[in-house]
Amino acid sequence: MSCAESLRIPLQPFWFSGFKFRVSLATAFAGWLLALSAAGCIDADQGAVVVKPQKSKSGSIASESSSTRKPTRRANGNRDPRLEQELAQVDELIQQAGGSDTGKLANELGDEVPGKSPIRTAFAEEPARGKKATPKAGKANRLAKESSPYLLMHAHNPVDWFPWGPEAFEKAKKEGKLIFLSIGYTSCHWCHVMERLVFSNDEIAKYMNDNFVCVKVDREERPDVDDIYMTALSVYFRLSGSDQNGGWPLSMFMTAEGKPIAGGTYFPPEDSEGRMGFPTVMKRISDLWRDDRKSLEGNAEVLTTNIRRVMSAKIALQETPLAAELAAATVTQLANTHDAKFGGFDFNPARATAPKFPVPSKLALLLYAANRDSDDALRTKVTFTLDAMASGGIRDHLAGGFHRYSTDRAWKVPHFEKMLYDNAQLADVYVEAFRQTKDPAYKLIAEEICDFVLREMTDKRGGFFSALDADSEDVEGKSYVWSEREIDQLLGSEAEMFKLAYGLKEKNTFEVGYVLHHPQPLDQIASKLKLAPDDLDRRLAAAKQKLLAARNRRPQPLTDDKLLTGWNGLMIRALSNAGVRFDRADYVNAAERAAMFFVTELRDKEGRLHRSYRGSVSPILGYLDDYTYLVDGLIALHLATKEPKWLNAASQLTDDQLKLFWDEQNSGFFFTATDHEELLARSKDRYDSVVPSGNSVAVRNLIRLAVLTKNESYREKAEQTLKAAAGSMQDAPGGFANMALGLFEFLDKPNFGSSRSIIDPNIQPASDDEVIAVAAKPKREPTNPAPQADKPPKSDPKTEPSDKTKKTDILAAEAHLSVDRLPAGSSCRIAMVLDIKDGWHINQNPPDPEFQSPTTFTMKTKHGSKLLNVKYPKGHKFTPPGAPEPIVVYEGQVVLFGTIEVPEDAGGKTEEFDLLVKFQACSNDRCEPPKTLTLKGKVEVAPVGQPIKTINDKLFNPSKSAAKKAGS
Repeated sequence: MSCAESLRIPLQPFWFSGFKFRVSLATAFAGWLLALSAAGCIDADQGAVVVKPQKSKSGSIASESSSTRKPTRRANGNRDPRLEQELAQVDELIQQAGGSDTGKLANELGDEVPGKSPIRTAFAEEPARGKKATPKAGKANRLAKESSPYLLMHAHNPVDWFPWGPEAFEKAKKEGKLIFLSIGYTSCHWCHVMERLVFSNDEIAKYMNDNFVCVKVDREERPDVDDIYMTALSVYFRLSGSDQNGGWPLSMFMTAEGKPIAGGTYFPPEDSEGRMGFPTVMKRISDLWRDDRKSLEGNAEVLTTNIRRVMSAKIALQETPLAAELAAATVTQLANTHDAKFGGFDFNPARATAPKFPVPSKLALLLYAANRDSDDALRTKVTFTLDAMASGGIRDHLAGGFHRYSTDRAWKVPHFEKMLYDNAQLADVYVEAFRQTKDPAYKLIAEEICDFVLREMTDKRGGFFSALDADSEDVEGKSYVWSEREIDQLLGSEAEMFKLAYGLKEKNTFEVGYVLHHPQPLDQIASKLKLAPDDLDRRLAAAKQKLLAARNRRPQPLTDDKLLTGWNGLMIRALSNAGVRFDRADYVNAAERAAMFFVTELRDKEGRLHRSYRGSVSPILGYLDDYTYLVDGLIALHLATKEPKWLNAASQLTDDQLKLFWDEQNSGFFFTATDHEELLARSKDRYDSVVPSGNSVAVRNLIRLAVLTKNESYREKAEQTLKAAAGSMQDAPGGFANMALGLFEFLDKPNFGSSRSIIDPNIQPASDDEVIAVAAKPKREPTNPAPQADKPPKSDPKTEPSDKTKKTDILAAEAHLSVDRLPAGSSCRIAMVLDIKDGWHINQNPPDPEFQSPTTFTMKTKHGSKLLNVKYPKGHKFTPPGAPEPIVVYEGQVVLFGTIEVPEDAGGKTEEFDLLVKFQACSNDRCEPPKTLTLKGKVEVAPVGQPIKTINDKLFNPSKSAAKKAGS
């Protein structure tokens, strides 16, 4: 049988009858595929129209699913757990016509992202990369009017491309043609290859234009379309009996109604070694459409029915209780997949060479659980992974930030693009790791990420770019890698030291050049070189600056400069959290600038949030993740700045989100709004992948808003969303890391008195979580003992007990004034006496080391009195067990002095105080989260000119008090 004959065998349409198949779909699809295989057209295990990877003339792989990059780095068969469970659900569907969520497929194995410093921007006249930086000759097509950098790369193709929209579908219906849909994104390597070798070919383009209506989609602008047709491709593979993975470019043939018929990923421009090129694939599909249209339409109906069943929410027959065990099951499953040799989670020994992804939401959950349960073994697994990633080639050791994923088990050779969403989330994770461990390396890494984004991925309007490409000069990773000769020339006498520290003495595992990584800890390198670690750090830092300057002179990868609302929300959050934790006002300022841009410029006159910006606001309205990620960032920014406007914006957007996306029937949120265009299915975004799902982020946002606004309806919606997801969490715990974190937060503080996220260490609790001070006696030698004060008069600020507040047994405080009444138009002194429980300490101000969280004393008043010139005493050195160096702390009793300046117009009134002491208490083996201790009081203000009485001389004038006593 010839290939032509085999491809003319139509797939017979099969229909559902209730929940049973009349005929086996899998058998029918597999039979067709085996016929093709027997004729030598394709390999039976590769899917209907997807070819196996093959070598191009340049030696690179000319075909790729999401799991395949270069010949030396293939990782066929690797799938993230979510994709595995979704395909298992398709198996279940084949057996019993069941169904469940699919969510965003293959995101963790996509062919994604970017690259570099002097930023190169994609414009319509500047197609993507190195050798193609000059405009193509030829007539521009419809895509020239689009703003997406990815679509603009195809604006001068001879293909008569349409953007996604009614014009393309109407043309297909009118002319009786199939639609060819191609989905990709700017930093996708094989998207570039197919654009260059296939879509720029005049002969291939002519056949495409004559026989199909061709539609090009940027998956980052239209995640809804990408989600549906990636699901369609996976279902198609599964029903075909193939274990092929989805990936990009996503190539799909479908009817004028958008119903898929057949699909694949990358197709080469010509047949090779018995494998079909794109022209052959098109001709076979076109012939079938011409000769047996009814059968193809029947198959389209079968696929569509399956897709809708897979993407529809599974309704549980019985309610799953919201218990801690449900979230703990996710923690246990992830912990059990830890790679003990190289770090990382989701490790499968049967596929030990598969690519590795950081998946920050999983790391965040595990850190939360380790802290929650005081589980040092679990924390060690996470920090071991964070250390391995930081040492590996997945980290950009020169410019900061992380690449997309590792192609090998040891994190050495990355897929080189850099995504905004990866770096935003990883910054958060390293901030939290620093909070829990106080390891300064984590602070350095988090700051490197933030600095990199501010330096290389920030728009003049304040927003953040989407991605940096992997390629330069049409070669993946070329901008990032090195040869020994280059290092020798640039570093001279320091070259040998650098090569030993950064892996250039090992066998090279990447064909383009050496990827910088640490093969050993730097202290071991220092020992080998007989150098002090600090000296090695200093010399390596100087060497890295030289190399970065040289790297920046190379041709640079493309920057995808569109500003995506949701991804910017993630970065706003990261900068806000890092700014508070590290006392970096520049980070908080950058977060505020970005937030203001999106809140003011990306909302239309009706208040609707839009998806993206590039020169102008995209007409595409925001999806669920745009709302939830931005709200997440705004809440973090409010907590960092205490500005009500950010909380108000977060609440307003959340209210809009509830109106637009809420499922009134089954609870939870749809991915698209109620007035969104009708597609094949309306999915719910519930599975957490390389980015957290919109529903899980919504849960955590609603918990925080309930705390911050005292609006109980937010809590109710969080609970309903958790209940809607609970059944799926129970069935597939590994796919719900961020949802599990939200469940922990929900259960740990059911009254929301302190919904402190481990990833939001800066969250300030509502009033019912503020600590009211009580007196306590020091049990050890005080740091700065307070002289015995006079008995406080009635006007001395007093603690006002409240049933809504909590008391700490670690720190107690008393405040004393130097006068019996406040002097209007003048000033007086105040002393804050702190008593610290035996066995505990708090940090000195200023902190030493500087990464510590300092003790601070501030004041809020009703009538405008101000606290000025707070004097913090000098602490003493203390070396915690196992610590490499001492820290400076306060122990026992310490007194903080300040000056209160009183406005004239306060005279005759009663001033009301909130005296705030922010501190972090630590013992020899653990540290508490930072807390704010509050004393409340009321003091009379004497009118201008009225006499006031000096009191508490023993505190404020001890020498005068002693002399007075001696004279008596």
